[in-house]
Amino acid sequence: MFFPLAPTGTSVSPDYPAVTQLTISIIIPTYNEAATIAALLGYLGPAMAGESALEILVVDGGSTDATGPLARQAGATVLASPRKGRAAQLNYGAQQARGEVLYFLHADSCPPASLLTDVRRAVGQGYEAGCYRLAFDHPHWFLRFSAWCTRLPFTAVRFGDQSLFVRRALFERIEGYREDLLLMEDQEIVGRLRARAPFRLLPGVVTTSARKYLVNGIFRLQGIFTLLVVLYRLGVSQRHLVQLYRRLIRQGKL
Repeated sequence: MFFPLAPTGTSVSPDYPAVTQLTISIIIPTYNEAATIAALLGYLGPAMAGESALEILVVDGGSTDATGPLARQAGATVLASPRKGRAAQLNYGAQQARGEVLYFLHADSCPPASLLTDVRRAVGQGYEAGCYRLAFDHPHWFLRFSAWCTRLPFTAVRFGDQSLFVRRALFERIEGYREDLLLMEDQEIVGRLRARAPFRLLPGVVTTSARKYLVNGIFRLQGIFTLLVVLYRLGVSQRHLVQLYRRLIRQGKL
Protein backbone atom coordinates (compact mmCIF):
# COMPACT_ATOMS: atom_id res chain seq x y z
CA MET A 1 0.00 0.00 0.00
CA PHE A 2 1.06 3.62 -0.46
CA PHE A 3 1.48 5.67 2.68
CA PRO A 4 0.70 9.38 2.07
CA LEU A 5 3.24 11.09 4.27
CA ALA A 6 3.10 14.72 5.29
CA PRO A 7 5.87 17.06 4.04
CA THR A 8 8.46 18.24 6.54
CA GLY A 9 9.68 21.34 4.74
CA THR A 10 13.08 19.76 4.06
CA SER A 11 14.90 21.79 1.43
CA VAL A 12 15.40 20.18 -1.95
CA SER A 13 18.60 20.47 -3.95
CA PRO A 14 17.93 22.38 -7.20
CA ASP A 15 19.62 19.66 -9.25
CA TYR A 16 16.65 17.31 -8.91
CA PRO A 17 13.41 19.26 -8.42
CA ALA A 18 11.56 17.31 -11.11
CA VAL A 19 11.89 14.01 -9.25
CA THR A 20 11.08 15.05 -5.70
CA GLN A 21 7.65 13.42 -6.01
CA LEU A 22 8.82 10.18 -7.63
CA THR A 23 6.95 7.31 -6.00
CA ILE A 24 9.23 4.61 -4.64
CA SER A 25 8.28 0.99 -3.99
CA ILE A 26 10.32 -0.76 -1.31
CA ILE A 27 10.26 -4.48 -2.11
CA ILE A 28 11.36 -6.90 0.62
CA PRO A 29 11.62 -10.64 -0.15
CA THR A 30 11.06 -12.88 2.88
CA TYR A 31 11.17 -16.48 3.96
CA ASN A 32 10.81 -17.16 7.68
CA GLU A 33 11.94 -13.67 8.71
CA ALA A 34 9.75 -13.26 11.79
CA ALA A 35 12.86 -12.43 13.82
CA THR A 36 13.69 -9.37 11.69
CA ILE A 37 10.71 -8.12 9.69
CA ALA A 38 8.86 -6.31 12.50
CA ALA A 39 11.98 -4.38 13.52
CA LEU A 40 12.74 -3.39 9.92
CA LEU A 41 9.20 -2.21 9.19
CA GLY A 42 9.04 -0.50 12.56
CA TYR A 43 12.12 1.46 11.56
CA LEU A 44 11.03 2.24 8.00
CA GLY A 45 7.75 3.86 9.03
CA PRO A 46 9.17 6.63 11.27
CA ALA A 47 12.39 6.91 9.24
CA MET A 48 10.50 7.60 6.02
CA ALA A 49 7.92 9.90 7.63
CA GLY A 50 7.72 13.32 6.02
CA GLU A 51 8.68 12.06 2.59
CA SER A 52 6.37 11.74 -0.41
CA ALA A 53 4.27 8.68 -1.32
CA LEU A 54 5.86 5.39 -0.35
CA GLU A 55 4.86 1.80 -1.00
CA ILE A 56 6.20 -1.10 1.06
CA LEU A 57 5.71 -4.60 -0.30
CA VAL A 58 6.75 -7.74 1.56
CA VAL A 59 6.96 -10.60 -0.93
CA ASP A 60 6.83 -13.87 0.95
CA GLY A 61 8.12 -17.19 -0.33
CA GLY A 62 5.92 -19.45 1.79
CA SER A 63 7.07 -18.71 5.32
CA THR A 64 6.02 -21.17 8.00
CA ASP A 65 6.53 -18.68 10.83
CA ALA A 66 4.78 -15.39 11.66
CA THR A 67 6.50 -13.30 8.96
CA GLY A 68 3.28 -12.49 7.11
CA PRO A 69 1.11 -11.53 10.10
CA LEU A 70 3.88 -9.41 11.61
CA ALA A 71 4.43 -7.57 8.33
CA ARG A 72 0.71 -6.87 7.93
CA GLN A 73 0.49 -5.69 11.51
CA ALA A 74 3.31 -3.24 10.77
CA GLY A 75 1.33 -1.79 7.85
CA ALA A 76 3.05 -3.37 4.84
CA THR A 77 1.29 -5.06 1.95
CA VAL A 78 2.15 -8.76 2.01
CA LEU A 79 2.22 -10.64 -1.29
CA ALA A 80 2.42 -14.41 -1.60
CA SER A 81 4.93 -15.14 -4.34
CA PRO A 82 3.96 -17.98 -6.70
CA ARG A 83 7.56 -19.18 -6.50
CA LYS A 84 10.09 -19.31 -3.68
CA GLY A 85 13.50 -17.88 -4.48
CA ARG A 86 14.85 -14.37 -4.10
CA ALA A 87 14.94 -13.55 -7.83
CA ALA A 88 11.42 -14.87 -8.41
CA GLN A 89 10.06 -13.05 -5.36
CA LEU A 90 11.70 -9.77 -6.35
CA ASN A 91 10.36 -10.01 -9.89
CA TYR A 92 6.88 -10.75 -8.58
CA GLY A 93 7.05 -7.79 -6.23
CA ALA A 94 8.17 -5.54 -9.09
CA GLN A 95 5.23 -6.70 -11.20
CA GLN A 96 2.79 -5.77 -8.44
CA ALA A 97 4.50 -2.53 -7.44
CA ARG A 98 3.26 0.89 -8.53
CA GLY A 99 6.34 2.98 -7.84
CA GLU A 100 8.31 4.72 -10.57
CA VAL A 101 11.47 3.59 -8.78
CA LEU A 102 11.91 0.10 -7.32
CA TYR A 103 14.05 -0.35 -4.20
CA PHE A 104 14.97 -3.93 -3.32
CA LEU A 105 15.87 -4.51 0.32
CA HIS A 106 16.70 -7.63 2.35
CA ALA A 107 14.68 -8.26 5.50
CA ASP A 108 17.78 -8.21 7.72
CA SER A 109 19.25 -5.02 6.25
CA CYS A 110 18.49 -1.46 7.30
CA PRO A 111 18.97 1.54 4.97
CA PRO A 112 19.80 5.06 6.17
CA ALA A 113 16.92 7.39 7.02
CA SER A 114 17.94 9.51 4.01
CA LEU A 115 16.97 6.69 1.64
CA LEU A 116 14.25 8.45 -0.36
CA THR A 117 16.19 11.69 -0.62
CA ASP A 118 19.33 9.82 -1.72
CA VAL A 119 17.49 7.86 -4.39
CA ARG A 120 15.61 10.86 -5.75
CA ARG A 121 18.78 12.93 -5.90
CA ALA A 122 20.59 10.16 -7.78
CA VAL A 123 17.72 9.79 -10.27
CA GLY A 124 17.61 13.55 -10.75
CA GLN A 125 21.33 13.50 -11.56
CA GLY A 126 20.75 10.95 -14.31
CA TYR A 127 21.46 7.67 -12.51
CA GLU A 128 18.95 4.94 -13.28
CA ALA A 129 20.21 2.38 -10.77
CA GLY A 130 22.47 2.14 -7.78
CA CYS A 131 23.06 0.86 -4.26
CA TYR A 132 24.59 1.76 -0.91
CA ARG A 133 27.85 0.73 0.65
CA LEU A 134 27.62 -1.99 3.30
CA ALA A 135 28.09 -2.12 7.07
CA PHE A 136 27.61 -5.02 9.47
CA ASP A 137 25.98 -4.86 12.89
CA HIS A 138 29.04 -6.53 14.44
CA PRO A 139 32.46 -4.92 15.10
CA HIS A 140 34.73 -7.81 14.03
CA TRP A 141 37.68 -6.40 12.07
CA PHE A 142 37.22 -8.73 9.12
CA LEU A 143 33.58 -7.76 8.71
CA ARG A 144 34.62 -4.10 8.84
CA PHE A 145 37.20 -4.80 6.13
CA SER A 146 34.67 -6.67 3.97
CA ALA A 147 32.25 -3.78 4.33
CA TRP A 148 34.98 -1.26 3.43
CA CYS A 149 35.55 -3.13 0.15
CA THR A 150 32.01 -2.32 -0.97
CA ARG A 151 33.09 1.27 -1.63
CA LEU A 152 35.20 0.02 -4.54
CA PRO A 153 33.74 0.53 -8.06
CA PHE A 154 33.59 -3.14 -9.06
CA THR A 155 30.62 -5.41 -9.72
CA ALA A 156 32.47 -8.16 -7.81
CA VAL A 157 31.85 -6.24 -4.57
CA ARG A 158 28.16 -5.59 -5.21
CA PHE A 159 25.93 -7.76 -3.02
CA GLY A 160 22.19 -7.98 -2.42
CA ASP A 161 22.70 -6.90 1.19
CA GLN A 162 23.66 -3.46 -0.15
CA SER A 163 20.09 -3.07 -1.46
CA LEU A 164 19.40 -1.84 -5.00
CA PHE A 165 17.37 0.93 -6.58
CA VAL A 166 16.40 0.92 -10.24
CA ARG A 167 13.98 2.90 -12.34
CA ARG A 168 11.04 0.73 -13.29
CA ALA A 169 11.48 1.39 -17.02
CA LEU A 170 15.08 0.14 -16.90
CA PHE A 171 14.13 -2.89 -14.80
CA GLU A 172 11.52 -3.84 -17.38
CA ARG A 173 13.92 -3.29 -20.28
CA ILE A 174 16.42 -5.75 -18.85
CA GLU A 175 13.57 -8.15 -17.91
CA GLY A 176 14.33 -8.12 -14.21
CA TYR A 177 16.22 -10.70 -12.21
CA ARG A 178 17.15 -14.02 -13.76
CA GLU A 179 14.91 -16.50 -12.00
CA ASP A 180 17.08 -19.43 -13.00
CA LEU A 181 19.73 -18.09 -10.61
CA LEU A 182 19.23 -19.07 -6.97
CA LEU A 183 22.75 -17.81 -6.21
CA MET A 184 24.57 -14.75 -7.60
CA GLU A 185 21.35 -13.20 -8.89
CA ASP A 186 22.38 -9.94 -7.20
CA GLN A 187 25.77 -9.58 -8.89
CA GLU A 188 24.37 -10.75 -12.22
CA ILE A 189 21.69 -8.07 -12.39
CA VAL A 190 24.10 -5.33 -11.30
CA GLY A 191 26.39 -6.31 -14.18
CA ARG A 192 23.54 -5.91 -16.67
CA LEU A 193 22.36 -2.66 -15.12
CA ARG A 194 25.84 -1.13 -15.27
CA ALA A 195 26.09 -2.11 -18.93
CA ARG A 196 22.83 -0.32 -19.76
CA ALA A 197 22.70 2.82 -17.64
CA PRO A 198 24.67 5.02 -15.20
CA PHE A 199 25.01 3.27 -11.82
CA ARG A 200 25.37 5.24 -8.58
CA LEU A 201 27.06 4.16 -5.36
CA LEU A 202 24.97 6.17 -2.93
CA PRO A 203 26.39 8.00 0.09
CA GLY A 204 25.87 6.27 3.40
CA VAL A 205 25.55 2.59 4.22
CA VAL A 206 23.01 -0.16 4.58
CA THR A 207 23.56 -1.96 7.88
CA THR A 208 23.04 -5.69 7.57
CA SER A 209 22.92 -8.50 10.08
CA ALA A 210 26.06 -10.54 10.73
CA ARG A 211 23.96 -13.44 12.06
CA LYS A 212 24.93 -15.89 9.32
CA TYR A 213 28.63 -15.12 9.83
CA LEU A 214 28.34 -15.66 13.57
CA VAL A 215 26.50 -18.96 13.16
CA ASN A 216 28.87 -20.33 10.52
CA GLY A 217 32.13 -18.72 11.63
CA ILE A 218 33.28 -15.46 10.04
CA PHE A 219 36.30 -16.78 8.16
CA ARG A 220 34.66 -20.09 7.33
CA LEU A 221 31.61 -18.42 5.79
CA GLN A 222 33.70 -15.94 3.83
CA GLY A 223 35.71 -18.85 2.46
CA ILE A 224 32.51 -20.61 1.39
CA PHE A 225 31.20 -17.48 -0.30
CA THR A 226 34.51 -17.03 -2.12
CA LEU A 227 34.42 -20.64 -3.29
CA LEU A 228 30.86 -20.25 -4.58
CA VAL A 229 31.76 -17.08 -6.49
CA VAL A 230 34.79 -18.74 -8.09
CA LEU A 231 32.78 -21.80 -9.09
CA TYR A 232 30.02 -19.58 -10.49
CA ARG A 233 32.57 -17.67 -12.59
CA LEU A 234 33.93 -21.00 -13.83
CA GLY A 235 30.48 -21.95 -15.08
CA VAL A 236 29.45 -24.53 -12.48
CA SER A 237 25.71 -25.16 -12.71
CA GLN A 238 23.25 -23.59 -10.29
CA ARG A 239 22.15 -27.07 -9.22
CA HIS A 240 25.63 -27.96 -8.03
CA LEU A 241 26.17 -24.53 -6.44
CA VAL A 242 22.93 -24.82 -4.49
CA GLN A 243 23.82 -28.35 -3.36
CA LEU A 244 27.18 -27.08 -2.11
CA TYR A 245 25.55 -24.09 -0.38
CA ARG A 246 23.06 -26.31 1.43
CA ARG A 247 25.76 -28.76 2.47
CA LEU A 248 28.15 -26.16 3.86
CA ILE A 249 26.08 -23.25 5.20
CA ARG A 250 24.11 -23.50 8.42
CA GLN A 251 20.75 -21.75 8.62
CA GLY A 252 20.73 -20.99 4.91
CA LYS A 253 17.43 -20.05 3.26
CA LEU A 254 17.85 -21.79 -0.13
